[in-house]
Amino acid sequence: MGCPEATKKMPFGISHSTRELTRDQWRAFIATFLGWMFDGFDFTVLTFILIDIQKTFAIDAVLAGALGTVTLVMRLAGGVVSGAMADKWGRKLPLMLSIMWLAIFAFASGFSTSYTMLFALRALFGIGMGGVWAAGMPLTLEHWPAHLRGAASGMLQGGFAWGFILAAFVFRFVYPLLDEAVAWRVMLSIGIVPILLVPWIRARVPDSPVWLERRRRVASSDRAERPPIVRLFQRDLLGTTLQCAALMTAFMFSYYAITFWYATLLRARGIEPLAYLVTLNLGQALGNPVWGTISDRRLGRRGAITIPALLGVAAVPLFTLTMSHALMWAGAVVMGICGIGIWGMAPTYLTERFPTIVRGVGPGLAYHTGAAIGSVTPTIIGLLQQRRMPLGDAMALVIAVAGVTVAAVIWLGPETRGRTFAAD
Repeated sequence: MGCPEATKKMPFGISHSTRELTRDQWRAFIATFLGWMFDGFDFTVLTFILIDIQKTFAIDAVLAGALGTVTLVMRLAGGVVSGAMADKWGRKLPLMLSIMWLAIFAFASGFSTSYTMLFALRALFGIGMGGVWAAGMPLTLEHWPAHLRGAASGMLQGGFAWGFILAAFVFRFVYPLLDEAVAWRVMLSIGIVPILLVPWIRARVPDSPVWLERRRRVASSDRAERPPIVRLFQRDLLGTTLQCAALMTAFMFSYYAITFWYATLLRARGIEPLAYLVTLNLGQALGNPVWGTISDRRLGRRGAITIPALLGVAAVPLFTLTMSHALMWAGAVVMGICGIGIWGMAPTYLTERFPTIVRGVGPGLAYHTGAAIGSVTPTIIGLLQQRRMPLGDAMALVIAVAGVTVAAVIWLGPETRGRTFAAD
């Protein structure tokens, strides 16, 4: 560990030698964190401008919600393809390609001339969005030591929240400066920015040492292997694949019920969204690493998912049902730290459930299958509104059901804290 004076106490009780994390480990972390943060920006910026898109193309709430749904559905394709590439050719290449892909189609979305064109471009954008997570998470977590994996997972997943916060600030300070006819288009086209990450990743970020070692062993043994995706449906991994996909489905229902219509709810109540959205996402940005760090200890991954999931359910009345601005703000705090805080364990739990040969495609398939099924959440809430259920009530119903489901499904799988990654 190094000499005692080289040891520093980190937030939330993490302690480690300053020499323990290398430059390569931090670069892998930064590449994935920034890729996922810009994913968060490019996706969540849409939630701020749904009203403008409805006006521009004369569409109802169901079709507006479908823009989110199609993106989430197509994340499955991106996650599977990128994950399979990550297992075959390394984690780094598909991460770069996915970032380029999502940036190009985010930019193109701002030039849509019809709802159909926008729908198609957001679908294509979803492919890149799914690819970033599937390749980036194993890249970083295979670099980091096992006892810091929960903390790394929480910080990485919190990148999405920072993307949401960035989108909120751009909406608050850039959007009002733009002409009303083009403002929403500019907000979407800003998504070209992450393409600037690609040359840096190519030049400075090394591939996963676990994957590189495995490639060396396979090459020296000269053995043939089945395509990684086939392994997921063999008897020894089928249960893992199904349980992880079911868990991520519940996660996705919870997350998109909390976030997708939230800015619309605030604007409909005459509330300036920025303060509440920043509060909610700062809560997530704090909650993800806190619960991720807690999951590295006695409570484990399962306990650190169950407790915040149920606390999020308990916060529903404050989050969507009360009309008091102060209580809604308190609800945003608890919902961010706990209701969305559960996501801190998602990357590490999924990567620890699968062996190295499928650590790209396995978590990618499970995560984005959940995203695809959970993608109906925005549309379901839109349909509930059409049936005259108030938006706040519709959000509350879905959040509560999803949170309880998360707390149940996590216990259908084993505890994974402390598992080591081998170049099997």
